[in-house]
Amino acid sequence: MSLKLIYFKMRALAEAPQMLMRHHNVAYDYVMSWDHFDDVWANVKPTIAFRQLPMLEVDGTHQICQSIAIMSYIERYAGIALTDPVQQAQAAAITQSAQELFAPLNPAVNFAVGDDFTAKREAMRDMLVGRFADLVRCLDVYEGRFFFDDMPRSAEFAAYHHLDLSRHLDPGILSQFPRLEAFVADIEALPAIAAYLAERPALIDVGIAPKLVIEGAPHPTGVHKT
Repeated sequence: MSLKLIYFKMRALAEAPQMLMRHHNVAYDYVMSWDHFDDVWANVKPTIAFRQLPMLEVDGTHQICQSIAIMSYIERYAGIALTDPVQQAQAAAITQSAQELFAPLNPAVNFAVGDDFTAKREAMRDMLVGRFADLVRCLDVYEGRFFFDDMPRSAEFAAYHHLDLSRHLDPGILSQFPRLEAFVADIEALPAIAAYLAERPALIDVGIAPKLVIEGAPHPTGVHKT
């Protein structure tokens, strides 16, 4: 089976699916939208389910859109999905709650600049602190390093992505949550994740002129080929 994850130049909704696949040894290719479709996004967008990416293409035929759906598929494909119905529901709630951080956090880090970045950072600070406290309570329900046991799944990587991104807003924001600092450290210590974090394009100039460093060259974040 071949898997292609199609997205753009930004550190956002493709991060958690990639970490999930990396950690659980699921082979995939990461392809930029313009390379996969051989067209600009404005032309492609109306043809895609829900008119947004990421999209997981399975065997060159089946298209799975929406990052939570993509991660649910990967969990079943890899045979690591939770089996207890209560835990399944709890994991879905954590994943959805982490995903709700997307709208304020990801666009601000990937695209906002100058006074707009500063205003967005300050406006979301209390919300982030409140949601991070929620995640701490979730981590305290079961024993283990992660939300349910010692195996990271969709919920863990969705949460980690947003915790990681928050450090671009405020490098010290997690210092008031020792349990989250330990959670982040445990995720980053996983060998496959450590390798992925070292290899992925660096995100630079956040709040000034955000760029991803791809093959040694800085490229402005966005949906256009550069």
